[in-house]
Amino acid sequence: MAPHSLRTIWWLGIKELWSLWRDPVMLVLIAFSFTVSVYTAATAIPETLHHVPIAIVDEDHSPLSQQITAAFYPPQFLSPAMIGQEQVDPGMDTGRYTFALNIPPNFQRNVLAGRTAEIQINVDATRMSQAFTGNAHIQQIIQGEIEAFMRARRPASVPPVELVLRARFNPALENAWFGSLMQIINQITMLSLILTGAALIREREHGTIEHLLVMPVTPNQIMLSKVWSMSLVVLVAAALSLNGIVRGLLQVPIEGSLPLFFVGTTLHLFAMTAMGIWLATLARNMPQFGMLMILILLPLQMLSGGSTPRESMPPFVQDLMLAAPTTHFVELGQAILYRGAGFSVVWPAFLSLLAIGSIMFYLSLRRFRTAIGAMA
Repeated sequence: MAPHSLRTIWWLGIKELWSLWRDPVMLVLIAFSFTVSVYTAATAIPETLHHVPIAIVDEDHSPLSQQITAAFYPPQFLSPAMIGQEQVDPGMDTGRYTFALNIPPNFQRNVLAGRTAEIQINVDATRMSQAFTGNAHIQQIIQGEIEAFMRARRPASVPPVELVLRARFNPALENAWFGSLMQIINQITMLSLILTGAALIREREHGTIEHLLVMPVTPNQIMLSKVWSMSLVVLVAAALSLNGIVRGLLQVPIEGSLPLFFVGTTLHLFAMTAMGIWLATLARNMPQFGMLMILILLPLQMLSGGSTPRESMPPFVQDLMLAAPTTHFVELGQAILYRGAGFSVVWPAFLSLLAIGSIMFYLSLRRFRTAIGAMA
């Protein structure tokens, strides 16, 4: 590319940055997306057990029942409310308790005698995510306390097999580690579409696109200027969020190389900004662009493997989403940021993003030329 063409792309990109700087709504959206949105995604995940209200009806008043009661403590649970049997239904009806345990009389005696002993767990299933996660967690706590109680009173021989659980990459199973990083990945995808598409539609609505058409610039130069300028904004915002919010405020460790991650992010932005321009050429105004965004963005994010594993999806969906840049971006993002993978591991995702971005840029350029040709 000739130096004159590069200078033209540079100054057109500077123009895009100044236009964005004069748009307070977009600036607020960028700031919110990479600060408040990332923090809330990390700290307000519904599946996380955090300060869950629990009540216990202790009709046994034995050392075992007291040991079970003491096993529920913050921050996963609130301090258990000790109530009577007649308070269970009113408390569950009003939503005061998510879980209510009923330890029956003679529970410890039956356990020591080897007789059937039951504990009733009442669950408010309207809080579906916490009910599902908490139900299994409570059962594990109770079973563990009973086994510890029995070992202290009836020492048995050491079992021949001991199960040792080792959680790699997230030893404490902190949901905030997953939520914050995945939110940044999602926001990079969303803003790359919004900023480039809005920039083109804003020029069309303000009439500045007609000024560009009478200047000695090509559609390729106009597109490249929007791609590099909006990609730069997203890259800077993502870098500040990763270091300020994720690593600083949330104290989430980053295992891999951030420069390698941002190289992959650049390839992803190349594809997504081109897609944003393509959507903007289809839409006549900003409301139409917003509707197209919903139709495109939600499937890209939900089926990329960031929310649910791709292996759990139908084979047809797995194969179809290989054509989406978000699938490969999530793959390389998780590999680098979570597992500390190097280029030797993520190069197929890099290559896929480069191929998809090139195809997307070519298709968008053809569509963009047709659109501005019609305006001319």
